[in-house]
Amino acid sequence: MAVVGDLRILLKLRDFRRLLVVRLLSQGADGVYQVALATYVVFSPEKQTSPGAIASAMAVLLLPYSLIGPFAGVLLDRWRRRQVFLYGNLLRAVLASLTAVLMLGGVPDWLFYVSALCVTAVNRFVLAGLSAALPRVVDADRLVLANSLSPTAGTLAATAGGGLAFVVRLVAADSDAAVVLLGSLLYLCAAAASLRMARDLLGPDPELVPPRLAAALAGTAHGLTAGVRHLTRRPAAARALAAMTMMRFCYGALTVMVLMLCRYAWSSTESDGLALLGLALGVSGAGFFVAALVTPAAVGRLGAGGWIIACAGTAAVLEPALGLTFAPAPLVVAAFVLGLTTQGAKIATDTVVQSSVDDGFRGRIFSVYDVLFNVAFVGAAAVAALILPPDGRSVPLVLTVALVYAAIAGAMARLGKVQVR
Repeated sequence: MAVVGDLRILLKLRDFRRLLVVRLLSQGADGVYQVALATYVVFSPEKQTSPGAIASAMAVLLLPYSLIGPFAGVLLDRWRRRQVFLYGNLLRAVLASLTAVLMLGGVPDWLFYVSALCVTAVNRFVLAGLSAALPRVVDADRLVLANSLSPTAGTLAATAGGGLAFVVRLVAADSDAAVVLLGSLLYLCAAAASLRMARDLLGPDPELVPPRLAAALAGTAHGLTAGVRHLTRRPAAARALAAMTMMRFCYGALTVMVLMLCRYAWSSTESDGLALLGLALGVSGAGFFVAALVTPAAVGRLGAGGWIIACAGTAAVLEPALGLTFAPAPLVVAAFVLGLTTQGAKIATDTVVQSSVDDGFRGRIFSVYDVLFNVAFVGAAAVAALILPPDGRSVPLVLTVALVYAAIAGAMARLGKVQVR
């Protein structure tokens, strides 16, 4: 396979290989920690889980990416990135261990969430640093290839970490604290792996560091504002981003519903519910993978806008048809369909933004994209918390989401297809 051959070429580069190990360990630990946090909030026997608690957990996991992300680069351009990986992962190991202690100690929920929020906030700096460091370990001719394969490998590592967390939780130890400590150990391994690289290898070059931090932060804020203004003059990109934001909202609302169904409606024990949740998430992930395979051909045939319309229209029809049964098998099928349509629309949206936006604004537009993507998911969880009954069965939520999907398809068709091939 071509991808395997490309990866072999990159792995011959010693410093790229070492940076990739840091990424795999860091993101694998993220997957472990995030699953442990989710299962503690949703499946702990001593907790009476509510949609509001799930919404709070999602806010902790996602909002730091939105609030800190646009400004992380300013600080990463001032700090040695190797040191960010070292001390960032050490700090996360300590904070994750503290989270485990809080889980065992029966402390107030707000204190637990503060600890978890700190872990995910540091994560934003580590992930941004991994991307910023790539040009220091890969030559210009291979940079595009590295940018394609390295984040994909990190995503697979996070998925594997999440799977490992499910296995440990179900088989080795019925304890979320034990799973969190496993994540802490992986963070320590990531910190140790970073020491294999020279202190100054990953930059930034001291002579290129802007002298005034306040001016750099203010410039970032002004740059984001300019990016939004530029987006308003690019209707194709603005339409695609709006459609993707609403589809992410729908996916988030249905995720909360499935969590509640797994916890209360489909199982009599926490372990059974956790196994069903793992199955649903795995099947949805398979939908993401299939979307990556079929979207290039679909966009070539339908155009990016046409593929977004097809994804939203398919979800509008199949989501209520499968979801209104509130039965495990149809909803697992729905998880696959929604994984495919959501990721398919995202890939098409990325294509539209990359092709419609001027090169000098792409970074800022994608920062705005990141904020919209995560805030939509958290907002969906908050709305679901207001609608869902305790057992997760909600006809109004299923029908509302179907109407939103239909509205997305209709609006995209009415306003004009985005012809990007």
